[in-house]
Amino acid sequence: MYNLSCYNPNSFMLVGIPGLEKFHSWIEIPFCVIYVLAIVGNCTLLYLIAIEHSLNEPMFFFLTMLATTDLILSTATVPKLLSNLWLASQEITLSGCLTQMFFLHFSFVVDSAILLAMAFYHYVAICFPLRYITILTPQVITKLVLSIVVRSFSIILPDVFLLKRLPFCGTCIILHTYCEHIGVARLSSAEISINIWYGFSVPLMTVISDVIFIAVSYTFILHAVFQLSSQGARQKALSTCGSHVCVILMFYTPAFFSILAHHFGHSVPRNVLILFANLYVAIPPALNPVVYGVKTKQIQDKFILLFSLKKTQ
Repeated sequence: MYNLSCYNPNSFMLVGIPGLEKFHSWIEIPFCVIYVLAIVGNCTLLYLIAIEHSLNEPMFFFLTMLATTDLILSTATVPKLLSNLWLASQEITLSGCLTQMFFLHFSFVVDSAILLAMAFYHYVAICFPLRYITILTPQVITKLVLSIVVRSFSIILPDVFLLKRLPFCGTCIILHTYCEHIGVARLSSAEISINIWYGFSVPLMTVISDVIFIAVSYTFILHAVFQLSSQGARQKALSTCGSHVCVILMFYTPAFFSILAHHFGHSVPRNVLILFANLYVAIPPALNPVVYGVKTKQIQDKFILLFSLKKTQ
């Protein structure tokens, strides 16, 4: 039997990046710059889409969701990282740890589902251009968005209850800069096989299914594109998908690399894994607005117009 203190820990301690303590003041600078870029870039993107009625297409609605989720992902992790490295504020309460863990995993699963929805959009727009408006109606988009949020919430919420049931004795030390499900569960002295099975397998299988459906969508897209007789039409169709493909690669490549390195890369130093895990949650939210700003002509034009108007005022 565990006593009451084992069920209600006062706090957890986020160590930060073990072995690199003397470099913490330098490491925080690039992460601070990346976080500011993520906030400014995504907020600018949301502002442009909100004020410009010409950007009210389904694609830009999905882009709004992506920018919002990226803000949640970076804000859930990077500010605590900066306070840890800069102010040596390592303590985090149990409720704060569970909240951070929920929004970290929730935003990851939502991002994956949004990328799948955007792949479906491109598939419909390129393969069925004449039926595009009748297929992607506002009602369909609304149902798609609700299904993304409900699915992600339903998958990640059990993680919170799986952690709350575990006994934690005293102050627990987390060898990381943020709380994630399996890392926190391993601090408990209780049986955590269900945490490992659910916390790793279920979200991973969900994301893998998204990747499979994205690959299937782009198989049909490429088949339809290369059936076009006009070289110009093929280039236009491929350029339409270019920004989305870049974001897909930036999102999934470091994610799967980080997962595989944590489970199979036992020879990789822990501080390298932690640094990479932080870069993964910080860099994509900062680069996604840049990619869409450069690759999407409508956003590029509105961005230039916005700043040209400000200069003339």
